[in-house]
Amino acid sequence: MLQPKRIKHRKVHKVRLRRVTSRGHYLSFGSYGLKAMESSWLKANQLESARRAIAHFIQRGGKIWIRVFPDRPRTQKGAEVGMGGGAGSLSHFIAPVEAGRILFEMDGVTEKTAMEALRLAAHKLPIKTRFVKK
Repeated sequence: MLQPKRIKHRKVHKVRLRRVTSRGHYLSFGSYGLKAMESSWLKANQLESARRAIAHFIQRGGKIWIRVFPDRPRTQKGAEVGMGGGAGSLSHFIAPVEAGRILFEMDGVTEKTAMEALRLAAHKLPIKTRFVKK
Protein backbone atom coordinates (compact mmCIF):
# COMPACT_ATOMS: atom_id res chain seq x y z
CA MET A 1 0.00 0.00 0.00
CA LEU A 2 1.02 3.58 -0.52
CA GLN A 3 2.24 5.34 2.62
CA PRO A 4 5.09 7.65 3.58
CA LYS A 5 8.37 6.10 4.72
CA ARG A 6 8.27 8.27 7.82
CA ILE A 7 6.19 11.16 9.13
CA LYS A 8 7.09 14.16 11.22
CA HIS A 9 3.91 14.20 13.31
CA ARG A 10 1.69 11.27 14.24
CA LYS A 11 -1.44 13.42 14.59
CA VAL A 12 -2.30 16.22 12.16
CA HIS A 13 -5.26 18.53 11.70
CA LYS A 14 -8.03 17.53 9.31
CA VAL A 15 -7.84 19.44 6.05
CA ARG A 16 -10.80 21.35 4.67
CA LEU A 17 -11.59 20.09 1.21
CA ARG A 18 -12.27 22.64 -1.49
CA ARG A 19 -15.21 22.27 -3.83
CA VAL A 20 -13.00 22.05 -6.93
CA THR A 21 -9.29 21.49 -7.34
CA SER A 22 -6.85 24.15 -8.45
CA ARG A 23 -4.14 21.74 -9.60
CA GLY A 24 -3.84 18.28 -11.10
CA HIS A 25 -6.98 18.64 -13.19
CA TYR A 26 -5.60 17.71 -16.62
CA LEU A 27 -3.73 14.71 -18.06
CA SER A 28 0.04 15.12 -17.76
CA PHE A 29 1.53 11.68 -18.42
CA GLY A 30 -0.91 9.33 -20.15
CA SER A 31 -3.62 9.49 -22.79
CA TYR A 32 -6.48 8.27 -20.58
CA GLY A 33 -7.38 9.06 -17.01
CA LEU A 34 -9.85 8.74 -14.15
CA LYS A 35 -11.06 12.08 -12.80
CA ALA A 36 -12.76 12.60 -9.43
CA MET A 37 -16.13 14.34 -9.64
CA GLU A 38 -16.56 14.73 -5.87
CA SER A 39 -14.34 15.91 -3.04
CA SER A 40 -13.48 13.32 -0.41
CA TRP A 41 -10.72 11.62 1.55
CA LEU A 42 -9.45 8.44 -0.09
CA LYS A 43 -7.81 5.79 2.05
CA ALA A 44 -4.57 4.15 0.96
CA ASN A 45 -6.24 0.74 0.75
CA GLN A 46 -8.97 2.12 -1.56
CA LEU A 47 -6.34 3.52 -3.93
CA GLU A 48 -4.38 0.25 -3.80
CA SER A 49 -7.52 -1.76 -4.56
CA ALA A 50 -8.27 0.44 -7.59
CA ARG A 51 -4.65 0.20 -8.78
CA ARG A 52 -4.74 -3.58 -8.54
CA ALA A 53 -8.01 -3.73 -10.50
CA ILE A 54 -6.39 -1.72 -13.33
CA ALA A 55 -3.18 -3.78 -13.30
CA HIS A 56 -5.12 -7.06 -13.29
CA PHE A 57 -7.21 -6.04 -16.28
CA ILE A 58 -4.43 -4.72 -18.53
CA GLN A 59 -2.06 -7.62 -17.66
CA ARG A 60 1.38 -6.01 -18.03
CA GLY A 61 0.32 -3.96 -21.05
CA GLY A 62 0.69 -0.21 -20.96
CA LYS A 63 1.73 2.07 -18.10
CA ILE A 64 -0.17 3.34 -15.06
CA TRP A 65 0.45 6.56 -13.13
CA ILE A 66 -1.10 7.27 -9.72
CA ARG A 67 -1.55 11.03 -9.37
CA VAL A 68 -2.51 11.20 -5.68
CA PHE A 69 -0.55 10.03 -2.64
CA PRO A 70 -2.00 9.24 0.81
CA ASP A 71 0.37 11.17 3.06
CA ARG A 72 -1.93 12.38 5.85
CA PRO A 73 -2.08 10.13 8.92
CA ARG A 74 -5.42 9.35 10.59
CA THR A 75 -5.88 8.03 14.09
CA GLN A 76 -8.54 5.72 15.45
CA LYS A 77 -9.41 4.53 18.94
CA GLY A 78 -9.68 0.83 19.65
CA ALA A 79 -13.00 -0.98 19.91
CA GLU A 80 -14.94 -0.53 23.15
CA VAL A 81 -12.83 2.38 24.36
CA GLY A 82 -14.67 5.11 26.26
CA MET A 83 -14.87 8.79 25.46
CA GLY A 84 -11.93 11.03 26.30
CA GLY A 85 -8.28 10.14 26.64
CA GLY A 86 -7.14 11.98 23.51
CA ALA A 87 -6.77 10.70 19.98
CA GLY A 88 -6.14 7.04 19.33
CA SER A 89 -3.19 5.39 17.66
CA LEU A 90 -2.25 5.68 13.99
CA SER A 91 -4.75 3.76 11.89
CA HIS A 92 -4.30 4.57 8.20
CA PHE A 93 -3.25 7.24 5.71
CA ILE A 94 -5.55 9.34 3.55
CA ALA A 95 -5.23 11.41 0.40
CA PRO A 96 -7.44 14.52 0.31
CA VAL A 97 -8.99 14.62 -3.18
CA GLU A 98 -10.93 17.60 -4.53
CA ALA A 99 -13.43 17.41 -7.37
CA GLY A 100 -11.72 17.59 -10.76
CA ARG A 101 -8.51 15.92 -9.63
CA ILE A 102 -6.98 13.24 -11.88
CA LEU A 103 -6.52 10.06 -9.83
CA PHE A 104 -5.05 7.58 -12.34
CA GLU A 105 -3.54 7.91 -15.81
CA MET A 106 -2.87 5.23 -18.41
CA ASP A 107 -1.05 4.93 -21.70
CA GLY A 108 0.04 2.20 -24.10
CA VAL A 109 -3.37 0.50 -24.35
CA THR A 110 -6.40 0.93 -26.58
CA GLU A 111 -9.18 3.31 -25.56
CA LYS A 112 -11.62 0.44 -25.07
CA THR A 113 -9.20 -1.40 -22.76
CA ALA A 114 -8.43 1.77 -20.80
CA MET A 115 -12.12 2.60 -20.41
CA GLU A 116 -12.93 -0.86 -19.02
CA ALA A 117 -9.89 -0.94 -16.70
CA LEU A 118 -10.72 2.49 -15.26
CA ARG A 119 -14.39 1.52 -14.92
CA LEU A 120 -13.35 -1.45 -12.78
CA ALA A 121 -11.12 0.84 -10.70
CA ALA A 122 -13.95 3.36 -10.25
CA HIS A 123 -16.07 0.66 -8.60
CA LYS A 124 -13.43 0.36 -5.86
CA LEU A 125 -13.60 4.07 -4.97
CA PRO A 126 -16.25 5.72 -2.75
CA ILE A 127 -16.67 8.76 -5.03
CA LYS A 128 -18.12 9.52 -8.45
CA THR A 129 -15.52 9.51 -11.20
CA ARG A 130 -15.32 10.13 -14.93
CA PHE A 131 -13.20 8.67 -17.75
CA VAL A 132 -11.20 11.36 -19.55
CA LYS A 133 -8.92 11.27 -22.59
CA LYS A 134 -6.52 13.63 -24.31
